[in-house]
Amino acid sequence: MRRSALSLVVLTTSLLTACLSEQKDNNQVVANPTNTPTAQMVVLGDKLFHDVSLSSQGNQACASCHNVNHAFSDADQTIPVSKGSEAGQFGTRNTPVASYTAFIPALHQEQEDGETLWKGGLFLDGRVNSLEEQAQKPFLNPAEMNNKDAADVVAKLRSSANANLFREVFGSDALDSGKEDQAFAQMAQAIAAFERTPAFSPFSSKFDFYLQGKAQFTAQELQGMSLFIRADKGNCAACHPVTASADGTPALFTDFSYDNVGVPRHLNRQFFTEDFVDEGLAKTTNDPALRGQFRVATLRNIAKTAPYMHNGRFDSLREVVEFYNTRDVEPQRWGEPEVPETVNRDELGNLRLTDREIDAIVAFLNTLSDGYQP
Repeated sequence: MRRSALSLVVLTTSLLTACLSEQKDNNQVVANPTNTPTAQMVVLGDKLFHDVSLSSQGNQACASCHNVNHAFSDADQTIPVSKGSEAGQFGTRNTPVASYTAFIPALHQEQEDGETLWKGGLFLDGRVNSLEEQAQKPFLNPAEMNNKDAADVVAKLRSSANANLFREVFGSDALDSGKEDQAFAQMAQAIAAFERTPAFSPFSSKFDFYLQGKAQFTAQELQGMSLFIRADKGNCAACHPVTASADGTPALFTDFSYDNVGVPRHLNRQFFTEDFVDEGLAKTTNDPALRGQFRVATLRNIAKTAPYMHNGRFDSLREVVEFYNTRDVEPQRWGEPEVPETVNRDELGNLRLTDREIDAIVAFLNTLSDGYQP
């Protein structure tokens, strides 16, 4: 399998610390450093990100589904999807986190251990390649902000409290008639500039401070980290690597690859019809062999972002680890996978973790939440 090489990195805790000792100080990390927007553009992006007037009913902004206190995920954890601006409208996916998305590369293929893998791309199916492209989609999605087109969005911007600041950033004629497509693209540029700031990628978890020698892990957290890495136990690091990137970016806990881990259908018929199937990467690539595959998400802030998986099927972090542990030995508990024919059955499904070991992995995952105070 494509991750078998990771069996060579069954690391002890001390070796892990040594491998990550060159992690940059979190204040020095800047995603996409070549993109240098002005401070005023970032302020504009922040305001646009929170501007509910840009939705069809004047009640929804980017921040409505990407709340800063929930690692820029949906604050409403009582439903598996997110509400739209229009009453009664809901999406069909669990809203992915916006934190650390600035580091996601464009969708591309890589050769790894003799296999061709898809990696990168924004949204869980990789259908766009930049934050700018991603920022435009919710404005026009009927299940989200529900605007008719770019001109509809820009018309709302002309009447908003942010119109004057927009003109200051992009020019006094930026909102003139005939420039709607350009103005819509500039809106996305400003939002993306805001999303590239440390507010979205602070690298301020207990894990980060531990690597800097400014925090200590408990015995349970240390055990959980070891189990997370070990290829003969959790093997979580196969898809969620714990090492810094070659450029010194701290661990992002994702390799940006795609997989079908066998998540069952969601049983809530208010949001999912009985026969609904999310095609995932297959729809983006037009390759049926990739049905049900979704991009591996970052585990940073994972403890803050329930529910879990592309359809919000699991309510707790422990339930996710239990699923990975017993999917193939307790199929009656979990149910049939949404897309059974492409499920990864080689690297998960029967991990043989004890309850104590599951608790330890969950304890380690809780150290990945930003905002830790040493």
